Amino acid sequence: MGVLLDAVTLDDWRSVVTKAKTLAQAGDSRARAWLAQYLVGKPAVSAPTPLTVVVQQLNGTDPLIERLTRETVHSIKFPESEHDLKDGIRTVLAAEIAQKCVRRK
Repeated sequence: MGVLLDAVTLDDWRSVVTKAKTLAQAGDSRARAWLAQYLVGKPAVSAPTPLTVVVQQLNGTDPLIERLTRETVHSIKFPESEHDLKDGIRTVLAAEIAQKCVRRK
């Protein structure tokens, strides 16, 4: 890595990026994609196919809306279930930790 940094100065790299920008502005899709991966980042998931989108629209479903609202809907349907479960787990863990601390003394 040190050799690479010695061989390619910041000015060299600036020239590469400037050239890529010029090419991207002129319509070069590869230059645009290369710049985008550094400026925007690579997508974490792939986009759905057009057919999938049409089928979802016809069915009246939207996976994004369903994913964003899932937790809220669950908490409305079962208002205390998750809260009680977490409290129970905390109580059991606290008791086990306290018991192990007493044994070590």
